Amino acid sequence: MYDEFFSKAHELTRKGVPFATATVVRAEAPTSGKPGDRAIITADGVMVGWIGGSCAQPTVVKEAIKALSADSSTLIRLSANPESQKPRDGVADLPMTCFSGGTLEIFIEPHLPRPRLLIVGELPVAQALAHLGKAMNYHIVAVDVDGSGAMEHADEVVTQLSEIGEQIRPNTYTVIATHGNYDELAIETALRARPNYVGVVASRKRLTSIREYLTLQGFSEDDLLPLKAPAGLDIGARRGDEIALSIMAEIVQRRREAERIDVALLQPQSPPVQAQPISISLDMLPRREAIDPICGMSVDINTAKYMHEHDSEMYYFCCAGCKVKFAQEPAKYLAQEVPSGMAVDPICGMVVEVKSAEFMTERAGEFYYFCCEGCLKTFEKRAEPS
Repeated sequence: MYDEFFSKAHELTRKGVPFATATVVRAEAPTSGKPGDRAIITADGVMVGWIGGSCAQPTVVKEAIKALSADSSTLIRLSANPESQKPRDGVADLPMTCFSGGTLEIFIEPHLPRPRLLIVGELPVAQALAHLGKAMNYHIVAVDVDGSGAMEHADEVVTQLSEIGEQIRPNTYTVIATHGNYDELAIETALRARPNYVGVVASRKRLTSIREYLTLQGFSEDDLLPLKAPAGLDIGARRGDEIALSIMAEIVQRRREAERIDVALLQPQSPPVQAQPISISLDMLPRREAIDPICGMSVDINTAKYMHEHDSEMYYFCCAGCKVKFAQEPAKYLAQEVPSGMAVDPICGMVVEVKSAEFMTERAGEFYYFCCEGCLKTFEKRAEPS
């Protein structure tokens, strides 16, 4: 029986299925359950093992499910006349469901799936957060869109933003640490999965533009409640590992203050059976270009991430910032001339064609174009207030 007990517990733990264990710690005859008898109870009320007969099982199953919901252990004492028992601190007196004449004391302990930490990004803060979360026994899921391999120490690594939603469960805490790269898309995808926490490694000023973007996508204030930026508690953190520590502290705080768990939502869900799609590579599609009406950069329609429909016509954008500006005042930008021609990289002096530029930023209403990401980051660092 004990081999079966531990084997079943290991199987459920490996599959991420919530369950409770019940162990008889004391018995007064006559009872069929004896000290050391134990059983596993799943969230749907199935018992595997033995803690006594039909006089004890229904109550143990009920209390086990309550313990799972509260994520709290309990010690119960079952007897024919619980009101006559001498009260003891930490012991809940409950009646047997049938007359047996004996008394059983049973310790019930919940075993919930490991909390999940979903990290989007692969920069130093994200790497430190993954190491710290793993040390705290969180199941780490990394979203490494660039495929850099920097997050290989995570328990799972996915490479598509579209996979974020299916990774989020009630016990998942999400952190966006992309430092401006596809922040809006990652946050939007995460919020649509109804998470309880989405922390963003970003400034409060950056949060304003993110919220503007999300509002344009139809998110209400209630929808944005899980969003926190800057992520983490204020502990004066400066370095990447310190920021990661502040974020984990906030996650622990949120987790311990959370309401009772709907255990049914923690059950692993089998994915629906779908027809196999025809595999078509984007390289097989003809390149179709559109010009961003804000900055003048060329956007591939096949792979565009940001778009907005106005007067039954679709417009495509290089980034979330351009989309937000256009969506707020489309008539204004359609009436003015779109930037074009050549521009000078303000860092290295190279001449960059506006249309084909891959890197751009805006300061005080003026657009700046760059030959590479390094020049863009240097410019932004110099532009930061000291």
